[in-house]
Amino acid sequence: MNIDNTIDGETSDAFEGFGSGSEEQQDKDITELELEKAVFGDQAGFYEQLKEHRISGDYRNQPVSAQRSREDGVDDLHLINDADLFILDSGPTVPTPPPALSQQDRESSSDQSEVAWHDSDDGRVMVSLQKNPRLRKLRNYEGEDVVSGKEYTKRLRRQFERLYPVPAWASRTRDHRHQGSNRDRIPNTSHVSSQDSSSEGEVSAEADGISVPPLSRLLQKPGAFDQAKQHVTAGKRKLRPEVIDVQRAKDVGNAQPSAITSIDFHPDHPLLLSSGPASTIFLHHISPHSPNPNPLLTSLHIHSTPLSTAAFQPPSGTKILFAGRRRYFHSWDLSSGRIDRISRLYGHQKDQKSMERFKLSACGRWMGLVGSPRKGGGVINVLDANTMQWVAEVRVESEGGVADFEWWGDGEGLTVVGKGGEAVEWDGRQKRVVGRWVDEGAVGTTVVVLGGRGGGAKDLGADRWVAVGSSSGIVNIYDRKSWGGGQIPTNPKPRRMFDQLTTPTSHLAFSADGQLMVMASRWKRDALRLELADFLNTARKDHGACFF
Repeated sequence: MNIDNTIDGETSDAFEGFGSGSEEQQDKDITELELEKAVFGDQAGFYEQLKEHRISGDYRNQPVSAQRSREDGVDDLHLINDADLFILDSGPTVPTPPPALSQQDRESSSDQSEVAWHDSDDGRVMVSLQKNPRLRKLRNYEGEDVVSGKEYTKRLRRQFERLYPVPAWASRTRDHRHQGSNRDRIPNTSHVSSQDSSSEGEVSAEADGISVPPLSRLLQKPGAFDQAKQHVTAGKRKLRPEVIDVQRAKDVGNAQPSAITSIDFHPDHPLLLSSGPASTIFLHHISPHSPNPNPLLTSLHIHSTPLSTAAFQPPSGTKILFAGRRRYFHSWDLSSGRIDRISRLYGHQKDQKSMERFKLSACGRWMGLVGSPRKGGGVINVLDANTMQWVAEVRVESEGGVADFEWWGDGEGLTVVGKGGEAVEWDGRQKRVVGRWVDEGAVGTTVVVLGGRGGGAKDLGADRWVAVGSSSGIVNIYDRKSWGGGQIPTNPKPRRMFDQLTTPTSHLAFSADGQLMVMASRWKRDALRLELADFLNTARKDHGACFF
């Protein structure tokens, strides 16, 4: 049957009269008819398109030679190639393995498989890392500025993995798959031995090489706070000048009801103590890499007592002492859960109207309380940290009272500074002042701190450095190495002077090894500076200064 005749027979009746001439169409001029044909088409064009549509729909699965013969009205199969008519069935075939990929090809293919979508504009976009302060953390070096969009995406992913590392369960799954695909390879003996050597009840901190008991064991085992302190066997590593790698970890206690005025770390366990005006103490387990980072262990609320200072009692940290602007303070025994309230100092009530400012000695035997200022000076009351009985007092002749004080490294004495710059060295073994000196250029002294344990005079606690901050932001560093034997100068010259802060210095601290000093001011946002404690090198004025 001819295809053309069939199409004409089927459609002639259905479209009879379509496009036939009429009186209205005869009245149209040639221009209008051409425009109508160009927009709507005509009868001949419609039939032609319909014919092509039916032919392509009925014979779209046939070979090309058969389709051409159908269109020409020829149905001879001898004109079709044998390859288009027959299939040679030779049984099941084995697929040919793909060629082996090189290491570079495998890495590129793995990267493409991990990324679900690529943006073609990433290669054309340029991002500045200097203009936006929030993007400066993505720089590889200080002078780097403009990077491409692809590089910007990689660095964002790298920063995210630093803040939110891969959880342990995902790492185990990935290692299991990797080992399953490489069974014939030699296993990593160092990795296996490190896993086998760690006991079942320990969690290893790979960055520092320190093993700490897990949280469940810490809370359930009786006498866990009485365990001996674990010493780090790693040698002392000297920090490089102006190269300090600081990475921000997961925040702790972002849902606390008030500001935080005091924090302290446990001397042995990964515990963080924090308190504030909300009259509540919080204990967090420091674990930034767990699925639930830094979980809250417990909290303690004291009615109507906004807290100013809270600290673990060294060296074991079995007690927590905390106080606010009240005539009393509290002691919390973590082993038994008992809370005691110490309400007064008999015979010294007039000198101690508030107990909000105190510090504990490194040996854990003594507690120093800043007394109320008096005309012509101030006083520090020293208590026995175990019996809470008054032991001695330290007076400093300074207008405005006591600015700050710091215990010696061995806990056998005090360094007290007044608001006028006067400082005294008090020996607790002799119960007397063994030296007085004045801070150079002091304008409203605010804070004092000792550091460099073991490098100073033995009779002054063996602390090498003493740092004094003032209300002008100036921080002076003094060398106490030659101050022993009663040879304390009245007007010593500072070894170094730092003037990076422009607001009053509120915090000073040395690292445990004495290589790093931190100074900060709470009266200005982001006013924190790190200084490498190479104070003997006076050739560079800003040696090791890092700004935040």
